[in-house]
Amino acid sequence: MKILVLPGDGIGPEVTAQAVKALRAVAANGPQFEITEALIGDAALHAGGDPLPDATLDAARRADGILFGAAGTYETDLLPPEKRGGHGLLRLRKALDLYANFRPVFAFPELLGASTLRREVVEGVDLIVLRELTGDIYFGTPRGVHRDESGQRYGVNTMHYTEAEIRRIAHAGFSAARGRRKKLCSVDKANVLETSALWREVVTEVGAEYPDVELSHLYVDAASMHLIRRPKDFDVIVTGNIFGDILSDAAAMLTGSIGMLPSASIGPTGSGLYEPVHGSAPDIAGQDIANPLASILSAAMMLRHSLKQEEAARAIESAVRHVLAEGYRTADIVESGARRVGTQEMGDAVAAAVSRYRH
Repeated sequence: MKILVLPGDGIGPEVTAQAVKALRAVAANGPQFEITEALIGDAALHAGGDPLPDATLDAARRADGILFGAAGTYETDLLPPEKRGGHGLLRLRKALDLYANFRPVFAFPELLGASTLRREVVEGVDLIVLRELTGDIYFGTPRGVHRDESGQRYGVNTMHYTEAEIRRIAHAGFSAARGRRKKLCSVDKANVLETSALWREVVTEVGAEYPDVELSHLYVDAASMHLIRRPKDFDVIVTGNIFGDILSDAAAMLTGSIGMLPSASIGPTGSGLYEPVHGSAPDIAGQDIANPLASILSAAMMLRHSLKQEEAARAIESAVRHVLAEGYRTADIVESGARRVGTQEMGDAVAAAVSRYRH
């Protein structure tokens, strides 16, 4: 099985290195992997002038699964789009048609005290934010900064969805809900945006094909409030690219830290890209303090969904729960009485637990 690792920028190389440790621990007594690396983001831009080199895209197309770190830093964020490190990831998602981004939000019992919300609010939280990933305002045209006749600058971004794009992510949402608690909440802004009005109409039409799944609708502002106030009401949330980007980061705080959230971006062939929800965090890069658990859990998702290695996926997830139960904590989730460790020590602890579990 071919795994492509794209460490990227900032803390990306640090956290993906720990996920690779877990994969190698799995392979020591289980499925075998061919693991290769390639450049993306600022790292690729500095090396060859392109945040998504042709060689990286070719390797991604050949891979059975892609483990991604982070792309882009403050250094390139304000450059023209084609010169931004983060643009490499957007292009990769589009090129591979990775339209369905699954972001599971699970409150580990050991980390309930790490959340800023009350224990009774977050205990038992188990939901998925399903974000449409290849459409919406991030890809719509026209876009750019221009000048009007008076010389004043103005910015343009276009929110755009086709019926087909909405329909396929809706099917993915209903299918996911059917395998869980059979509740799907579609989030939009249909009272203001024509794009969202179409979204709601199409999702409702698709819902008629899933009579066993309870469908509800919320405006994004109400959904953001509800997500913090009563998160256990949600099972699967399906929404557009920009709303999903924002809501999933807010949902991360239910778990205590954005460093705990993995994600899977799946295309029509089943191959996918797996990445922690957090960004490159260049301000803490190289300090051995980043939380690698989201990257490690992303590797488990890759094993399950793209590589079809359920036992191996469970081994990694069990190892993460084990080290949390033993009191290991990185800086973002540390509590009184816990054992504070760095990025590498956390990765070592998970890899050791995987080895014990596999044997």
